[in-house]
Amino acid sequence: MGQLEDIALFIRIVESGGIGKAADQLGLAKSAVSRRLNEMEKRLSTQLLTRTTRRYSLTESGEIYYRKGLQLLDSVAATNDAVSGVVTSLEGTLKITTPLSFGVTHLSQAIHEFTQQHPKVNIQVEFADRRVDLIEEGYELAIRIADTLKDSSLKAKPITPIKHVLCASPKYLAANSKPQTVDDLRQHPFLLYSMNKNNSIVISEPACDAKRDSDTKENGTKGKTHTIPVTVKMKANNGDFLKRMAIEGHGIIYLPTFLTYDAIRDKQLVPILPNHTFSEFYAYAIYPQTRFLSQRCRVFIDFIADYFGQTPYWDEE
Repeated sequence: MGQLEDIALFIRIVESGGIGKAADQLGLAKSAVSRRLNEMEKRLSTQLLTRTTRRYSLTESGEIYYRKGLQLLDSVAATNDAVSGVVTSLEGTLKITTPLSFGVTHLSQAIHEFTQQHPKVNIQVEFADRRVDLIEEGYELAIRIADTLKDSSLKAKPITPIKHVLCASPKYLAANSKPQTVDDLRQHPFLLYSMNKNNSIVISEPACDAKRDSDTKENGTKGKTHTIPVTVKMKANNGDFLKRMAIEGHGIIYLPTFLTYDAIRDKQLVPILPNHTFSEFYAYAIYPQTRFLSQRCRVFIDFIADYFGQTPYWDEE
């Protein structure tokens, strides 16, 4: 192994939290990783990590080696990009985590087309709605859907906008009066994501319909923005389940359009207050800012950003 590989290994040990976790992530024996670390320290004539029975910590020399190593790997990557021009062949394993419904319904086709272009890239995907620790669990990339990202230790590239919609089934609306105003929503049962801790939705009226009440605030040309507490009939951590329950007539859902567009197209669901707007979300490509980003990962991020675009196919009229 060359020194660049040793630096990359050391960075993986630091970021994963130890030799054992780094070995698991790299598919190597723990003894092999430990031996290479010892060889590095012997070659450098300094200790990089202090080891106890429970944890590892960087020495002063290790902190310098880690920081300089990150800069060096970034520089090598930039140099390779500058001289390679067009990517001709990508290879290796790309480990991704993505929300379940978005990943299965939409990202799977994008991955298929990407691997058609780059057949030497191996893809490992975890479909999970939980918040995955990228460094701790050894993922190079996560797709996350959010209005804002608060973790400053991560870098994010917007991939595509995520719109939301209120809707219910014709069966439900035939048995209950269809909401005509924002206040009408208070009288209906909702099917919500488990992560909605406040049991409320944020909705903005068209500017011409703006009205004042205690739940509103100014919001530019969108009119007034309301935070509406709602009655919850069901909660779940999966949007496909909530959509199915809405189709069966259990209440109103507030879901991303990437989940509801086909049911609306097939008239299984009917939009409610379609001229109103909701909080703006994005699908982001997330990766650690302290981690060397492989060329295959950078190319994949650019690929899916182009694949979905600023008007994703599920929002096309």
